Amino acid sequence: MHQIADLIAIFDSTFYQSHNSRLIKGADEPIYLPADEQTTYHQIVFAHGFYASALHEIAHWLVAGEKRRLLEDYGYWYCPDGRDKHQQAEFEAVEVKPQAIEWALSAAAGFDFNVSVDNLNGEQTCRFAFQQRVHQHLLSLLASGFNQRTYALLKALSDFYKTPWPLTSAQFVWQHPGELSDAV
Repeated sequence: MHQIADLIAIFDSTFYQSHNSRLIKGADEPIYLPADEQTTYHQIVFAHGFYASALHEIAHWLVAGEKRRLLEDYGYWYCPDGRDKHQQAEFEAVEVKPQAIEWALSAAAGFDFNVSVDNLNGEQTCRFAFQQRVHQHLLSLLASGFNQRTYALLKALSDFYKTPWPLTSAQFVWQHPGELSDAV
């Protein structure tokens, strides 16, 4: 049901003309590449043709402002897998917003969402505590509204996949597993 070619077409039809940006299926690590002498458009390169990777990389693009979208990987330094506790906390603080948007994109596409702490070989943190922060940020975005680019893509995904529109907080019911055991 979720073909990467469909997502690429939806993204390109929504943003290629207006933002000179394209979604590109990559081989290995994801990267954002602004237009240059070799390539006349901005590239959101996602890993291995995975649908979830594409949604995640799109979410980062949707968060990035106009100036950041002129810099490779939006001008951020990425600390790879193997982060210590402090580095992981910094990673999660930065990842809350894009993962909240990714969750909304996933819902609009009718695709299962899973948070990613992305640190398999490093300090392990509570995935559920991070998901709780992502969930709270998502609810805040639903209440305050998404930026124009995010709104446009959410609507395009919902139209294509015939999912409920507009998105509401009722579509994102989630509780920390610790809270569930307390209720019993």
